[in-house]
Amino acid sequence: MWGWLSTTLTPTRIVANAAGKVSFVADLRLWKPKDDSRSNGAAWVEIPNRGGKASLPASMMEQGFTMLNVGWEFDVAADKLRLEVPRARNKDGSPIRGVVSAVFTPDKRADEQSLTDLADYPPVDIEGAESRLIVRDRAAYPEGQEVPRKLWSLRNGRIHLKGGFEPGKSYEVFYLSEAPPVAGLGYAAIRDAVAWLKHDPTSPVKVKHAYAFGASQCGRFLRDFVYLGFNTDEQDRMALDGILSHVAGAGRLVLNQRWSTPRAISGYYTASYPFADTAQPDPVSGQSEGVLANLRVRHAPKIFYTNMAAEYWGAGRVGALTHTTPDGQQDIALLENVRSYFFASTSHGAAPFPPTSQVKGSPLANPVNTSPAILALRLAMHRWVTEGLAPPPSVHPKLSDGTLVPVAEVRWPKVPGMASPKAVKAGGRVRNPQLPSGAGEGAELPLLVPQVDADGNDLGGIRMPDVAVPLGTATGWVFRPAAFGSPHEFYLLRGAWVPFGKTQDASDPRPSLADRYASKDAYLDQVKAAVQKLVEQRFLTTTDLEPQLKQASDRWDWVMKHEAE
Repeated sequence: MWGWLSTTLTPTRIVANAAGKVSFVADLRLWKPKDDSRSNGAAWVEIPNRGGKASLPASMMEQGFTMLNVGWEFDVAADKLRLEVPRARNKDGSPIRGVVSAVFTPDKRADEQSLTDLADYPPVDIEGAESRLIVRDRAAYPEGQEVPRKLWSLRNGRIHLKGGFEPGKSYEVFYLSEAPPVAGLGYAAIRDAVAWLKHDPTSPVKVKHAYAFGASQCGRFLRDFVYLGFNTDEQDRMALDGILSHVAGAGRLVLNQRWSTPRAISGYYTASYPFADTAQPDPVSGQSEGVLANLRVRHAPKIFYTNMAAEYWGAGRVGALTHTTPDGQQDIALLENVRSYFFASTSHGAAPFPPTSQVKGSPLANPVNTSPAILALRLAMHRWVTEGLAPPPSVHPKLSDGTLVPVAEVRWPKVPGMASPKAVKAGGRVRNPQLPSGAGEGAELPLLVPQVDADGNDLGGIRMPDVAVPLGTATGWVFRPAAFGSPHEFYLLRGAWVPFGKTQDASDPRPSLADRYASKDAYLDQVKAAVQKLVEQRFLTTTDLEPQLKQASDRWDWVMKHEAE
């Protein structure tokens, strides 16, 4: 696999191959129907998360979809799907040097910490003035105290601190490195692979349409892929016909710049202006553009944004800014080729069932699972592109109807074991290297979140049966356990689930299960009605009814047994 960037990275020099082009090598993994006559002419490009092998659900393979993985990331292990890229150098051929950094927050006291995010950036002069270690009480903000240089050292990719790292504190280490990889070639790898699949006669499968699915890191990748104009191939054709950007919020990936660390979790380091697809005047920077409304974008695909509650609440994802003005004061209309779907009371990823607590006494992890709905939306994307059948209308909370509110206005009830989240902050904007002065880098992000009902479950979104007919309160956020330190901080990208009591308890103001449901059968009747409603709305299919009822039955039994214990 090879390709080239269409722009020059001045004042750097990138070594060209014999053809005068910048070359790179990407791992590629392709699944296709054995019998070409069973192909439906469409491919899903599953963007690998940190080099993992992402596969299509079996039911989609049975419908004739082709599946493609392409390595796009330079900083993953050799046994992962990765991208081999050249290193940029100065015009005179000498190495480029610059400061790299990594952030970590330990959950327990330890004397050392592995810096896996910087594995591809060995230090040049660890004793130099650029080497620093900062400790912070709040992960979302850059302020902190410098740790005296004599107290810490770095050896073989591990940082050591005399006295140990304190749990719950956020640490950021800085040092000088050299030879930055041309990381933005990861976008070209996806673009060129799609062009090969759709148009090259040597491609082993013939497809007319290609869609991409990316979750979390990879959802942010896809938002930046489109924003930077990579959905136009080198022959000025549409690359991806559709994109499903999952749990990305308003974030994009910090990839197409020097010293990129795409493998990092990037807590509070994802959201830079522009946040929305349409051009929205920015009162902070004075700029006016959108993810799709800028001069680089010549071929805008059809797009689904699917976000959980976690992307509205935590880790600086500020999902609400994808459908509001940058100051968070007004709702905005979405483009005709875009849909936005919010799943109420959901975590960044569903916890396995039965759920567990991080430590004894802390809330259970959130098990609300949206996978069946995401699968239904994948099929809706295919029909939208190939048949022109419009998908379900967008569903997300709005300022205009009170389902989206500033965090201080959330009507959070007294849920046992969970403190009020009304004082949390979103952090600051990330620098946008495409715009002058970084487009307001560091400016405070408005935090708009879904309003909740009397149980603490989210309003304004798609309610899976676990939320529509609840057995407890489910959230997309949770505070750190005291044993992990900094209990005033959210635990990044984790949610909580607090089951209702079996019978009423004076310590829990929420109605008990006995008050809500006359029997298990009465509960399951309501679940059935909730599933049928989602089928009518096209967020589930008729084949989901029995599995959803089985899941609900199992969860009822577990809650009853768990409460009894």
